[in-house]
Amino acid sequence: MTKSNEKIDAPKSHVFVSGAVAGLFSRFVISPLDVIKIRLQLQAHGNPSTLPPPPTSGPTYRGILGTARQIVVQEGIRGLWKGNIPAELLYISYGPVQFIALKECTLLMQHGAPWIKEDVRNLIAGSIAGATATMVTYPLDLLRTRFAAQGNERVYPSIMYSLRHIWKHEGVKGFYRGVGAGVVQVTPLTGIFFCTYEFLRTLSISSLNLPEQTSNFLSAGFASTFSKTVVFPFDLVRKRLQVQGPTRQQYVHRNIPLYVGILGTIKDIVKMEGVRGLYKGLTVSLIKAAPLSAVTMWTLEYSLAVCNWIDPPERREVA
Repeated sequence: MTKSNEKIDAPKSHVFVSGAVAGLFSRFVISPLDVIKIRLQLQAHGNPSTLPPPPTSGPTYRGILGTARQIVVQEGIRGLWKGNIPAELLYISYGPVQFIALKECTLLMQHGAPWIKEDVRNLIAGSIAGATATMVTYPLDLLRTRFAAQGNERVYPSIMYSLRHIWKHEGVKGFYRGVGAGVVQVTPLTGIFFCTYEFLRTLSISSLNLPEQTSNFLSAGFASTFSKTVVFPFDLVRKRLQVQGPTRQQYVHRNIPLYVGILGTIKDIVKMEGVRGLYKGLTVSLIKAAPLSAVTMWTLEYSLAVCNWIDPPERREVA
C-alpha cells in the first residue's frame, strides 16, 4: 500500500489528530515570518526607498531583516508572535478540516467517478478541500491578520474583546471581510499544491530512488513555492480587505486605503503602487512557504505513522 493510499484509508480520527499536530507545530515555527509578511503586505505606500510615506502613516519597513529588526526595537521580541493564538487555532482546525475534506472528496470520486485520472482527481479534491477549510476557519484567519497588524497601540486587547467588538460594530459580515479573495486564492493553490506534491513525491521515489521522508520534504517544499507564486496577489488583496472597517486607520499602518471588492482592490493597488504592489511580501512568503509546507507534510506523515503504530490496521480489521 502506498503512502497516498494509507492517508486515504486512515480513520478520520487519525487524520484529524495528525492534521492538528502538523498545523500546530509548523505554525509556531514560522510565526515571525508570517508577521513580517503581513506588515509588508499592508504597507500601502509606494517604494519606501523613493517615496516617503505621509508622517501619520506609521513605520516604513524595508526588507525582511529590516522589518524584523524594527518590530523587535519598537514592540519587543513578542511583537514577532502577534496574532499567534488565533493563528494556532486557525491551523489546528484548518489542517484537520482540509485533510478530512480531501479524503472524503477523493473517496467519493474513486467510487462515483473512477474514470477520472488520478492527477485530475487530486486537483479537484485538493481544491474543494482548500475552499472548504477556508470557509470554515476564515474568522480565525481574519483575527490573525488584525492582531498581527497591531502596533503598540492595540486595537484589540484580547481575542474575546475582538470578537465582541467585530460582532457589535461590523456584524457577521465583519468576520468574513475578504473571504472571496481567500477562496479564489486557496482553490487553485491547494489543488496545484496537492497535485504537484503527489506527482513529485511518486517521481522522486521511483525515478531518483530518494528516501521516502526526503522525497516528502522536497516535494512539499517545491509544490508550495510554485503554487504560492501563482496566486500571491489574491493573498495580498485578502489581507488588505481583512483590515477594512471602522478600525482601518488604527493599525500599525494608519494610511491603509479604503477598498471595495476584489477587482476594485486590485485596480486601486496597481494605480497607486504599480503592479509590484500586488507582490509586496512575496519574498518572505516564498521563504516561509517551503519550510511551512514541508514541516507540515513531514509532521503529518510521521503523525499518521505513529497513529497507525498505536492503532494498527490489523487491530481495526479485527474490531
